[in-house]
Amino acid sequence: MVIHEVFGLNAHIRRVASRFADEGYAALAVDLFSGGNRGLCLLRVMGGIMLRPLNNSGLRDLRASIDWLGQRPEVDASRIGVIGFCMGGGYALALACVDDDVKAASVFYGMNPRPLSALARACPIVGSYPEKDFTRKAAIKLEEELTRCRIAHDIKIYPGARHSFFNEDGKTYDAGAATDSWRRSLDFFAAHLGPT
Repeated sequence: MVIHEVFGLNAHIRRVASRFADEGYAALAVDLFSGGNRGLCLLRVMGGIMLRPLNNSGLRDLRASIDWLGQRPEVDASRIGVIGFCMGGGYALALACVDDDVKAASVFYGMNPRPLSALARACPIVGSYPEKDFTRKAAIKLEEELTRCRIAHDIKIYPGARHSFFNEDGKTYDAGAATDSWRRSLDFFAAHLGPT
């Protein structure tokens, strides 16, 4: 499952889902802003992750999407992974901590769950973070906590990269970091979800 940034379900996120499909995965790009007025949806989703990071309406919508995916004939419900970017990365981390159906999570410049101790029950996590961004400190704390909890992980901070470095449509796109982080995510999913 692919979880978008604050920009919503745009062409970039659709391409990420298509890239997963090209790799042999069944991929669903969820639109967290589909429930009505975009501004109100953004407030609801962002407010939820800030005020109730492990129990909010956005997380419930994502869990319902995982349930739907698990019922699809082309999906092995025992091998569900999530990937998220920025806000979506925060949601991917939250799902990794609260949804037993999620077996691996890939996080791009997402904020950590609160409390951080929730990571004790997380699935394996691969994280990709830019050096020149507010999420760099989150990456350091994430790696420390995952190591302490003995959760399988691969966290990398990309030197010189900025927020949204994976978005090829954005001004801060970094081809080297994007290529490497994509390969790391695919390798991590193959290792923890099994081959496609």
